Amino acid sequence: MPLSVDKPGTPLHKFSGFTASVWQCHPKSLGDVRVTSRDPLTAPRISPRYFCESHDREVIVAGVKMLREIHQQPAFRLLWDNERTPGSACKTDEEIWDAVRTLGGTVFHQVGTCRMGSDETAVVDSSLRVNGVSGLRVVDASVMPKITSANTNAATFMIAERAAELILGTDRRHATADKN
Repeated sequence: MPLSVDKPGTPLHKFSGFTASVWQCHPKSLGDVRVTSRDPLTAPRISPRYFCESHDREVIVAGVKMLREIHQQPAFRLLWDNERTPGSACKTDEEIWDAVRTLGGTVFHQVGTCRMGSDETAVVDSSLRVNGVSGLRVVDASVMPKITSANTNAATFMIAERAAELILGTDRRHATADKN
């Protein structure tokens, strides 16, 4: 990002700089959201379980190392003076992991809490209908079985467009095919 911040949503630093970050697009660690009461106003139990799989910790440490390699390239090296976070003092995998664990954050692109599928653990079917509940659909990023490799925004728009077709009883895919 062409700005310097500690985390998204925090104030800009008072010095010029840029922010570069890494994240894992396809983590193996899975969290869950559980209903805790029949009362709809009672908050669910949310267990994100970030980095519970060692593979994910290894990937994020490798990502920080790769980012450092990029920053050391001749064309890039002249653009910065020092690494603020995690800082040049973090050298070992353990030190890098500790910095990521304590300083890192999320960009809140969770998916899969109402996973679409055809197995017994899926929450919605391929028409976005909630399994076992009549007249209810889920139309948001939570139906994605796995997170996309990019921002979830475009995929969520596509889910909404498809849901509109399903709800209205129109299907542009078949209408287009019929015209050809």
